[in-house]
Amino acid sequence: MSEATKRKIVTHEAVHCEVKLSNDHYIVKVLEGRGNNLHEVQLADGTKTLCSMPPKFRKSVWIKRGDYLVVEGIKEGRKVTCEIVYILYPDQIRQLKQDGDWPEGFSEFLEYREPKSAESEGEESGDSLEENVNQRNRPVVYLSDSSSEEEEEEGEGTVSD
Repeated sequence: MSEATKRKIVTHEAVHCEVKLSNDHYIVKVLEGRGNNLHEVQLADGTKTLCSMPPKFRKSVWIKRGDYLVVEGIKEGRKVTCEIVYILYPDQIRQLKQDGDWPEGFSEFLEYREPKSAESEGEESGDSLEENVNQRNRPVVYLSDSSSEEEEEEGEGTVSD
């Protein structure tokens, strides 16, 4: 099996799988990436720890600050105490909330991550693209050569020989 095929399979499984929590699994929030496939995460009770990304997720699935993960504890780790099992996407988070498996410690963080419904957006429901905030809106100024030509003509008429 080629690398590209493996990547497609892992990505499809990560996005479309049904998340089932066991006794060893718990939900964490990503605080920041530390490098070397390590991420600082926060547990529902507020404690911070390091989490490792297993090789099957590397170069195929990316996580960013604010994402939620399902992790499994590592018994022999001191600094790195858990390993990623699932990366949670909004549909999976909604399902966990409906099942009652979502921890109460993350309830205030979830509201800004959920997509807005079409009813709450009002007039903007037809426009699904957001404005790019990374680029400045600069006014476009067109310079015409006609103003400089007029000044030259006026200057020629005033010179007396």
